[in-house]
Amino acid sequence: MGLEVALWRAVAVYRGLALVYAAIVIAMNFDGYAHPAAGWAVLAVMAAWTAYAVAAFGDPRRRGWPLLAADLAVAAASILATAWVETAANIAAGRPTLPVSWVAAAVLAWAVAGGRRLGLTAALVLAAANLLVHAIAGTGGGIGGTTFNGIVLLVLAGLVVGHVVRLAREAEARLARAVELESANRERERLARRIHDSVLQVLAMVQRRGGELGGEAAELGRLAGEQEAALRALIGTAPAAPARADTADTADTADADLRPLLTAHASTSVTVSTPATAVPLPAHAAREVAAAVAAALDNVRRHCGDGARAWVLLEDGADGVAVSVRDDGPGMPPGRLAEAAADGRLGVAQSIRGRVADLGGTVAIAAAPGEGTEIEMTVPRRPVRPA
Repeated sequence: MGLEVALWRAVAVYRGLALVYAAIVIAMNFDGYAHPAAGWAVLAVMAAWTAYAVAAFGDPRRRGWPLLAADLAVAAASILATAWVETAANIAAGRPTLPVSWVAAAVLAWAVAGGRRLGLTAALVLAAANLLVHAIAGTGGGIGGTTFNGIVLLVLAGLVVGHVVRLAREAEARLARAVELESANRERERLARRIHDSVLQVLAMVQRRGGELGGEAAELGRLAGEQEAALRALIGTAPAAPARADTADTADTADADLRPLLTAHASTSVTVSTPATAVPLPAHAAREVAAAVAAALDNVRRHCGDGARAWVLLEDGADGVAVSVRDDGPGMPPGRLAEAAADGRLGVAQSIRGRVADLGGTVAIAAAPGEGTEIEMTVPRRPVRPA
């Protein structure tokens, strides 16, 4: 049974028990009413509405504003009927209204439906009905302790129950996400075991045998080794927690761990070093940094040859992150990037500098002939896009 069903069942139980209590109070005060028969008529209306409300609120399709408004209207009318059924002297003496605590069921229903605000709104409406009883009865505006206590209890019920309902729903949502994440972790571990026992072992064997045979087989062995390293990085990365349904529209601003996005580039020729703890960045910024790193590694493959190695280092600071991509290739002569931009080749300018600049960061490139190239990208913790 879900939380929503349990809450509405609790309101239904309260509604039924409060009706029994109201019937006892009306029976005990029957002789003192100005219109005794009207008291039983009001009780009959309360009983009929209780039966209808229990069935109606039990159907999720009918729990809308019309039903909530009708519930509150019946409760307020039952309170106002006291001014006609009771004598003015009894009302002035502080005798409880005809429905007594039965009307709190409407407050509970509004609190369950919409939290503290709706619960407090319903309580204030019924509080006004209690005050109106004294005005209609002409008791001089005097409010007895019973009326005052009843109003306070209604307000507290709306606030407390609404708050508890909100907390309970948040706890249920967190539990559902935890169960979903645990299930995903178990499935990931199962797949990792199967991959380790089959695919990774085959790739390792191909790499080893390719190196032994040499020639074209050595190239196949190298590729198999890169795929083995990529698969090991993939199955070793913790999955991201499932997104909440109510935050789907803020996915780009939610924090994402930058580490798995970078370790996905690891291979036999690319070494990725990251901190042991998570490196959070807004999801959009993390994706852009990973894309810039991918562009830098693509430049290494295209300009440094198949035998070149690259190292990616991720550093986490208080104000932002720094990512450096270094290779052992032939390096670049001075002015090479300016010449490439003049010729219309804007790979570094757009894929790396442009991405990082859009995030409010900076790029520093150090290169010399025969000494390799190092690209260092610095991105603030909360990137600011230019207007």
